[in-house]
Amino acid sequence: MPRTTPTVSPCQTIGGWRLHPGQAMALRPRRASLLRIYCGRVWVTQGGPYPVEGRESGDHFLSPGDAPRAPAGARLVMEPLADAGDERPVHFDWTEVVPQRRSERFAQDVLTPAHELRAAVVQSGVALARLVRGLIGWGGARLASGG
Repeated sequence: MPRTTPTVSPCQTIGGWRLHPGQAMALRPRRASLLRIYCGRVWVTQGGPYPVEGRESGDHFLSPGDAPRAPAGARLVMEPLADAGDERPVHFDWTEVVPQRRSERFAQDVLTPAHELRAAVVQSGVALARLVRGLIGWGGARLASGG
């Protein structure tokens, strides 16, 4: 007897939190946090009890894959952006940002760009060698053809 596996939408299995259309949720992190959207779109209004600069405050429209940081003390209100008749919830996670240790930060801020620069220099050397070889080959072909 063949076994059938029920079809499950990926949205039904991810994200620890769900927010249904027509509902709103207020979030106020005590520590810097990350809001990661897995499924659905949301409208988030962010503000805080402190002067906020640039793009941090105000309205944000988030889609799957977006993961903005919210500073400690911020106030966020979010609600789903759903098409008429769409009753599927938004799936998301809300987690505290873990501070990096100094060694991890050094690796991220210094070592990674240094490795990227080294790779770029190597690629530049390879490109230069190919260019010189091509010019020599092109010049030799012109001399051999008499032109």
